[in-house]
Amino acid sequence: MSRPRSSGRSGGWLGALPLLVFFALVFGVPAVALVAGAFTAQGRPSLDNLALSLRGGYLTALLGSVKLSAVVALSGAVLGTFLAHAVVTSRFRLLREAVLTASGVLANFGGVPLAFFWIATLGNSGVVSGPAGLPSGALYTFWGLAVVYLYFSIPLMVLVMAPALDGLRPQWREAAANSGATAWHYWRYVALPVLAPAMLGGVVLLFGSAFSAYATANAMVGTVVPLVTLKIAAALTGDVLIGYENIALALSLDMIVVAGLVMAVYLPLQRRTSRWLH
Repeated sequence: MSRPRSSGRSGGWLGALPLLVFFALVFGVPAVALVAGAFTAQGRPSLDNLALSLRGGYLTALLGSVKLSAVVALSGAVLGTFLAHAVVTSRFRLLREAVLTASGVLANFGGVPLAFFWIATLGNSGVVSGPAGLPSGALYTFWGLAVVYLYFSIPLMVLVMAPALDGLRPQWREAAANSGATAWHYWRYVALPVLAPAMLGGVVLLFGSAFSAYATANAMVGTVVPLVTLKIAAALTGDVLIGYENIALALSLDMIVVAGLVMAVYLPLQRRTSRWLH
């Protein structure tokens, strides 16, 4: 009986081998090249690139990206959750389908087209800012960029939270009401523990999406708002200094570390909150 099991296991590994090779080539080779380049300066192993990436303007850009991503993630999570709850509890099926469909489209609407949309609307000569006399300069600041990022972050949070909100059973609210619990008690002790894993996952997803965004910020603010993705692009293309390609790799490694720290905080919280469901 043991032989068929071993052959089945080996057959499973052989079936997954092409996928493993694909992932090794697509993700493993670039990761090895990135780490090797980050720890190489002037053709020899060195920590100079990492040290330089954590000083001066590079550190300012990294902290600026973290701050922007945190603001977008938290704001988008709150607003997206409220919008998803309003849609899920709505009696109008057409409204629900329209909002979810629009969220699926807007969550993937970014890059240069998104920047052009906002500049043409609220830019210096925008169709709204011009006739209305609105201050157009606010669009090209940190908070203006945060608002633009919310344009795709809120719909993304709606897509994350709508299925989770659908999982809240009406019987739970009725049982809580019959036990004398108020609406606050229901949300504090019943609904939020159930929704917490999805909300935390949404915050992490929004943070990563804003943290890695490049084209929208490059088209809108350029060097006005210091962001790590813009610094990486400048180092790779030699727009500022030539021969700083490995600095870009070091900055990329810094981004990976930040993303890893966010996941390290998220995973234990996700396990702890998901225990309520078992």
